[in-house]
Amino acid sequence: MMRNNKVNNEIGSIGIGAMIVFIALILVAAVASAVIIQTGEKLQQNAQQTGQDTERELGGKITINSVLISSVTTVRMTFESAPGSGVLATENIAWQVSCSNQASGGYNFLAGVFGDNDLTDNAAVGDTYLAIDPDSDLQQPGNSQATVDPGVAYVIDMNLDPGPDAAGFDCGFDDLTVNDQLTMWIHVEGGGSTFETLQITSTSPGTALI
Repeated sequence: MMRNNKVNNEIGSIGIGAMIVFIALILVAAVASAVIIQTGEKLQQNAQQTGQDTERELGGKITINSVLISSVTTVRMTFESAPGSGVLATENIAWQVSCSNQASGGYNFLAGVFGDNDLTDNAAVGDTYLAIDPDSDLQQPGNSQATVDPGVAYVIDMNLDPGPDAAGFDCGFDDLTVNDQLTMWIHVEGGGSTFETLQITSTSPGTALI
């Protein structure tokens, strides 16, 4: 008569448990690695986008040097491109001026560009010229500038009272008085914006507003 001797061996079950723990650790490590990689990619994308936005902001911006009253209807702004900016097309630079003019309906808003890309016209107001002897340049057709180059100063005369008087489009100095303010924005397409508050201390031609 044969006997079957059964011996319970627990070594195999211990190995299975260890294998399960090992597989669980691998899964946890894989999930943690995926989270870390995804977070790293997100941070890289955010940093790259921030860098591009900053580069674009600094790579295309206008620095206002001075703003003077030219006449009862116009102001003359002397400006240059901000440090780090490249060559800017005047047709891609826009100005905006707003004021509170109770004689013309309250809030008034005007806007224009720094150039119409037509170098043959003789638009003394609304085109960009070199700051060196600008009045001489203003008399000669073809002297307006199509670009703003780094390190060069320019001037532009902006008409704040194009007339005939219409509510909403009049910031002329025949209506505004001492202590009134104008707000000015300069926008560069694809670049940055510049903001200035112009304080009227006198309405006489030649008065500095900043």
